[in-house]
Amino acid sequence: MRVYADNAATTPISEHAKAEMIKYMDAEYENASSLHSFGQSAAAALAEARERIGKCIGADAGEIYFTSGGSEADNQAIISAAHFGAKKNKKHIISTKIEHHAVLHTLDRLKKEGYEVTLLEVDKNGLITADQVRDAIREDTCLVTVMFANNEIGTIMPIAEIGAICREKKIPFHTDAVQAAGHLHIDVKAMNIDMLSISAHKFHGPKGIGALYCRRGAYIEAIISGGAQEKGKRAGTENLPAIMGMAAALEDAVASIDENAEKLCKMRDKLICELSKIEKTIVNGDRVKRLPGNVNMCFQGIEGESLLLMLDMYGIAASSGSACTSGSLDPSHVLLALGLPHAVAHGSLRLSLSEYTTEAEVDHIIECVPKVVERLREMSPVWERILRGEEIL
Repeated sequence: MRVYADNAATTPISEHAKAEMIKYMDAEYENASSLHSFGQSAAAALAEARERIGKCIGADAGEIYFTSGGSEADNQAIISAAHFGAKKNKKHIISTKIEHHAVLHTLDRLKKEGYEVTLLEVDKNGLITADQVRDAIREDTCLVTVMFANNEIGTIMPIAEIGAICREKKIPFHTDAVQAAGHLHIDVKAMNIDMLSISAHKFHGPKGIGALYCRRGAYIEAIISGGAQEKGKRAGTENLPAIMGMAAALEDAVASIDENAEKLCKMRDKLICELSKIEKTIVNGDRVKRLPGNVNMCFQGIEGESLLLMLDMYGIAASSGSACTSGSLDPSHVLLALGLPHAVAHGSLRLSLSEYTTEAEVDHIIECVPKVVERLREMSPVWERILRGEEIL
């Protein structure tokens, strides 16, 4: 049996999204910036997609800007808010220690430009509180950026509460919602979100396309120059097939969000319950405030890369953390932020499910993971020391 359990990295494209893309590659392939009637037909489709995506998150069509994905959207939101803040002599940014590297590396870049960044500590479950944000706000704070849900451990942040504080303090609030969109209910206005990033391939849309929501009146600047597309905020011919595929996929995901969440939570909890029976195992992330399809665990005494390779031999595709850092031998910065020792964080496994996942596939994972963990521990000198009590959790 082959089991794909790495949906936090990317999801298979849906048939609906694929059909929409083919339509706009074959029959309606025109450039939306052209003035002739063919181009204007494409422009109308582009406007329709903007409206459809906006409705899915409670936004207006004019507040949606298309990007190449979540990383670009994160970059544009953060850089825009930072540069606008600098005009008012405000160069302090608040974020968390467990953000995606698209956020953290952008903040590192801004620190080199003279900005000061406060990264909030998370608790053992990967959560921050709205009070932490309130306490960190200063007179020179120009942005708060906190992810909606963590890509590794699935923890869901108190976004509405943070948004309320930021609106009260008149500070722009951005959230990286790449893992949340299509899986959790989002209402940007009710949650007082000023900017929000999404990426289509996380909810059965195509890769290489995403969107940035920017509240009307909030400042946004172009980080790609060369054309007047996206109201002058993002140059380059719009990728209409991918945009239409994203709109279709997001609409479908939002329409089935409660049904999918119920199914996924049952499978997620079954996996956590059964795999927790393995000796010296830790469940990472909050057990309740958690993405429906996310399972993240550490098995003491083994190394994550070996675990993944052996699971692959059993036909199971999983990960040890973010796909964006899969080439790194360092333990996850997210797991280290939870307070886990390096040796334990190295033995992590992330299983991320989708509505396409079956009960039989979950049972196959439950059958195979203990076998692989046992085999790796048999070969591990670290596990021998743990059993002798020389190295304990």
